[in-house]
Amino acid sequence: MEYRPLRIIISGGGTGGHIFPAISIANKLKELNPESEILFVGAEGKMEMEKVPAAGYRIEGLPIVGLQRQLNMKNIINDIQVPFKVCSSLNKARKLIKSFKPDIAIGVGGYASAPLLWTAQQMGVPTLIQEQNGFAGLANKVLGKKAGSICVAYEGMERFFPADRIVMTGNPIRKEIVPAKAEAILEGLDYYSLNPDKKHIFIVGGSLGSGTLNKSMKKWITEGCIGGENVEIIWQCGRYYKAGIDAFMEDARAKGIGGKNLESIHHFDFIARMDLAYAVADIVISRSGASTVSELCAAQKAAIFVPSPNVAEDHQTHNAMALVRKDAALMVKDAEAEEKLMASALYLLKDNRKVLTMQKNIAALALPDAALTIAQEAYKLVK
Repeated sequence: MEYRPLRIIISGGGTGGHIFPAISIANKLKELNPESEILFVGAEGKMEMEKVPAAGYRIEGLPIVGLQRQLNMKNIINDIQVPFKVCSSLNKARKLIKSFKPDIAIGVGGYASAPLLWTAQQMGVPTLIQEQNGFAGLANKVLGKKAGSICVAYEGMERFFPADRIVMTGNPIRKEIVPAKAEAILEGLDYYSLNPDKKHIFIVGGSLGSGTLNKSMKKWITEGCIGGENVEIIWQCGRYYKAGIDAFMEDARAKGIGGKNLESIHHFDFIARMDLAYAVADIVISRSGASTVSELCAAQKAAIFVPSPNVAEDHQTHNAMALVRKDAALMVKDAEAEEKLMASALYLLKDNRKVLTMQKNIAALALPDAALTIAQEAYKLVK
């Protein structure tokens, strides 16, 4: 296939689960032809407005916001503004497309994706959707009717999209996430100051952290870190929660809660070296966002998922169950996590046969060349 220079708009964002795959696709397109021009379109005030320029790409923001379902005055005011901001976003999307003149528009999900892709379709620009989850959202289901290609990561997506345009690609992930080798494990043990004679649990709550995972850890610590004698934990609590967790841990040490086991808990607001954290982990406890699930498949790690209940269409549960049904992961419901999560993790940690089975089964689901496959699909759509 000839990879001529293209003008490409990539739209979407809102969370790291949308942004990092989008950047992976952009990087691969630039790798195929460094002369291609790429413009990102995100939502004003969202994290893509910081992360995308840091990755070396230009980004424009749309004033789009989403409907809030919880009933309070702040959300009512937000929801009243939604139709006006949608119209404003559609107008700005049209101006961006007219000035940038893209050969193709790629949507990765998130607030900005829908108005940009819908406008592109109305203006005759080829579009590609990258649906990361096992349950498609309403916007992508509508956009999929006119999209040239729908790149998916889960089986059975013909429930939502025209079957003849679905391509199984997997989700793009960071290139450094690979099955752990001995050197990476040793580097990770040193990097996180871990004891090689202990087993290791990695708890990751995403870029913003997870209140449920943090509460589950705090309850386990408060009850004395029962069963944690030969375990060390890397706990990514999130920037939003870091100050509170710092105070909690300081208080626990002062009161002697958890004894020596408390010293085996290493908490961080953010994990810069995810590759090393995955490498040293015997098991991983995580939410089940699409990108995280794909990274765990690539890293070949036994995982316990706690799906977030605060996402549209409950797609994190669908993501997790796709692996649970294949004996590639376990799942604990969010509402049951405080009572069951740490006990389940420690029980799994003792079952070497179960861990090895889960590692084997999750590895079989990995699609490590997703970014390249998606980039090639984009080229196929450009006439």
